Amino acid sequence: MKTITFRCAETLPLAPEDIARQILDLDKWLDFRGYGPIPGIKTAMFDLHTPDVVGTRIHVANLDGSSHVEEIVEWRPDQRIRLEFKELSPPLCRLTTGFEEIWEFKRVHGGTIAVRSFRMHAKSVLAWLPLRVIAYFLKKAIARHLRELKAAATA
Repeated sequence: MKTITFRCAETLPLAPEDIARQILDLDKWLDFRGYGPIPGIKTAMFDLHTPDVVGTRIHVANLDGSSHVEEIVEWRPDQRIRLEFKELSPPLCRLTTGFEEIWEFKRVHGGTIAVRSFRMHAKSVLAWLPLRVIAYFLKKAIARHLRELKAAATA
């Protein structure tokens, strides 16, 4: 089954390490408001917070009652961070075997180009189309979230 992918980028007036530090600040996760049918985040709590960050698991409860766990599987705060979405609640668990989010950082004059890429793995051919629709709205939510991160950092 073909993987659904998309990416969003924004130049943020922050160092990569400062962006990475915000990823570990779970209060900041509540700023994710979603988009259309993509819910915002209601709570984010550490299930496990490892000393070297890799293996850290964050339980996310969304405003629509759905939930999932995000596990940090790669942590290079000056270059790249990779998270895997696991333990998805319905309806997503019926459509996908999981998501992967990658943050990549490139230092530029005055800040960092932050690129967020997603890979969504459909469970079946029938699941691909609804997952594609979800990806469309999730991309809009991620793009807006990056713009809001930029605005907060310049305020």
